[in-house]
Amino acid sequence: MSSSSSSSSSPKPNLRDHLLAALSTLPGTREHHLHVLVSAPRKSNGLFPFASPPKPPRVYLQDILVLCSERAMTGDDAPRVIVSAIEASVYVVPPTKCAVFYVSKVDSTGQASGPAPTSRLVRALIGYYVDARTRPVQAEHVWVQLFARAQGQYLFPNSKEWSGKKALGDTGLCAWWKRVLTKVVLDLEKGKEKEKENGNLKVKMYYILPGYSQDEAEHALRIATPASATALEQPQNGVWEYGHPYSQTDIPLPCAPADGKTKNLGHFIPSFDDDPKSRFMDEIAYTTDGDIKSPQRKRARTNTNELTKTTTTTSNEESKPHGELGKVTADEFWERMSFRQECVAGAVTAFFSVMVSSVPDGLSGESPLAPQAGQVAGQVHKRIMTTLLTGVEFSTYERAVKATETVEGAIKGLCEGIPSCTKRPRTPEPRERLLVPPRTPPRRPRVEAEVSPNPFPEPVASLETYRMHIYGSVETRNAMHKEEQPQKGVAVTVLTVRRKNRLIK
Repeated sequence: MSSSSSSSSSPKPNLRDHLLAALSTLPGTREHHLHVLVSAPRKSNGLFPFASPPKPPRVYLQDILVLCSERAMTGDDAPRVIVSAIEASVYVVPPTKCAVFYVSKVDSTGQASGPAPTSRLVRALIGYYVDARTRPVQAEHVWVQLFARAQGQYLFPNSKEWSGKKALGDTGLCAWWKRVLTKVVLDLEKGKEKEKENGNLKVKMYYILPGYSQDEAEHALRIATPASATALEQPQNGVWEYGHPYSQTDIPLPCAPADGKTKNLGHFIPSFDDDPKSRFMDEIAYTTDGDIKSPQRKRARTNTNELTKTTTTTSNEESKPHGELGKVTADEFWERMSFRQECVAGAVTAFFSVMVSSVPDGLSGESPLAPQAGQVAGQVHKRIMTTLLTGVEFSTYERAVKATETVEGAIKGLCEGIPSCTKRPRTPEPRERLLVPPRTPPRRPRVEAEVSPNPFPEPVASLETYRMHIYGSVETRNAMHKEEQPQKGVAVTVLTVRRKNRLIK
C-alpha cells in the first residue's frame, strides 16, 4: 500500500487512512483515489423534533461525504473516474451517551475496471464508528440506521444511462445491505477477540420489510442472495431479529424519556431527511381529533392565583405530545408503515438498525462541539454536494471523467481558497417516459426551536488539511478471486428452421 500522504502520528487512524487500508485489499491491479469530507459538529434540533418537553434534546450533527475514484494501471496518462460515493450523517446525543449513524445514500457509477469498492467502503466506514478503538465521537452506544430503497441513481446524475452500471433490484439491495451489516459486526468481533475485549461488547440487529411477515421476508432475501454469500458466518454477539428496535431495553434509546413513563412516539422514532418515517411522523404529530375552537378572549388579570393557574395550564399543554404521538405506539407505527406509499408502490423496501454498545478507551473531556483535526466547515460539504448533484453528470465515460475532474478540483480548490466553478455546459437530463419511482414527499414545514450559535469558529481548510486528512491514494496489485473474475458468455448455437418445399399438384 502506498499513500500519497504521510500517516497521522495519532494512535487512532483518521477516517481517510482507515478507508485506504480497506481499499488496499481489493482484488485487481489499479489505483484508487479517495476524498473524505467530515464537517465540524454543529447544533441540531431535527433528530427528535417532537420530543417533550418542547425543547428538543442536545444533539450535535456532522455530515460525511466519501468519494472514491479509480485510475487503471494502463499508463501514466490514464484519467481518473469516480466509481463510488457515500453520504452519511452522525448525530451525537450527550445526555444518553448515544450516537446515531445514518447512511443517507450510497451509489456507484459502474465505471470500475474490477469489483466495485462500494461494499468495502461502506463496511469500513460504518465499522470506523461502531468500533470503540477508532470511534471519533464521544459516545458509548452507536445506532446505525438506514432505509433501503432501490433506484437507478442516488448521487451520480444520469449514471443510470451508462450501460456498464448494473443497479441492484429491490430485494437484491435489501439482501446486499443485510450482508454488509453482518460483515461489519463480524469485523468488530474479530478485532475484539484479538485484544480479548469481547466481553464488554453488546450488539443488537433488527430489520423489517414493511408489508412482509418474517417468513416472507426471509424467503425473499434468501432468493436474492447470491450462492457464494449464502454460507456467510453469523455473529456471536447478536442475531438478526425481525421487527423494530424501539421496544428492547438492552441498549439505551438515544432520546429516552427522562421519567421513563412518558408515552410519546417522538422519543423513539428519529427524523432524517429523505426518509419515509419522517413524513409519517409529521402527519401523526399534526393530526388531531379535537374540534376547532376559536381562541379564548383575553381577560384582565385579577389575582396572582389565577395567573399561576394559567401558567401551569400552559406548561402542561406545552409538555403534551404533539397530535396523536401520545396515542400511537411503536408497534402500531410500524404496522401502519406497511400501508405508506413508499412501502406499497410495488417495490420491496427495508429498514435496518444495528446497535453497538462498547465503552471507548479514554473519552476526551473537551466539548463535543470543538472541531477536530481534518474537519471542514459545513459550507464546504454543502458546496461539494451541490456541485456533485447539479453541476456534473455521468451518462458516458467521457462525461464521468470530466465530472471527476470538476468535483475533485472543487474540493482541492476550496481547500486552497479558490471558489469552485460549476457553471459549465451540461447535457440536460432527458424526460422520464416511465413511471416516476416513489420518492419521499417534502416534509411539512414547521416552526423549530432556535439553535444557539456555536461557540467555536468554523474550521478553515488548508492544503495541509487536504493532504493529511482529506485526500489520499492507494495502489493495489492483488490477485482476482475466481468468483470475482468477469464471466465469459456461453456460446449459444442458433438452429435455423428448415422450411419444407410444398408440393404443387
